[in-house]
Amino acid sequence: MSDHARTEQRAFRELDALVRHLADELAAFRRRALTAEARLKDIENVEGGASSVDLAQRVVELERKNAALQTRLNAVTDRARQMLDRVRFLRQQAQGSER
Repeated sequence: MSDHARTEQRAFRELDALVRHLADELAAFRRRALTAEARLKDIENVEGGASSVDLAQRVVELERKNAALQTRLNAVTDRARQMLDRVRFLRQQAQGSER
């Protein structure tokens, strides 16, 4: 067998392995897609048959509420820090006048 024939056989084996690998990956992607579709159907059933548009609107509304709650939380956190700073200041003043 010539070197050229061996090179062709090696290239064919590599190509065959590559095609098999790609086929395996394609099968894995198909399984993932089918699983995702099944999960989406389950979610829609749990939501009382809500469509994906309804779910998208719900997500937008929940994100809006989350942003509002985050704003309120930040304001309360700032107010709590201010109060803590004031208590520390008053405590320092009280300790200073005791001496």
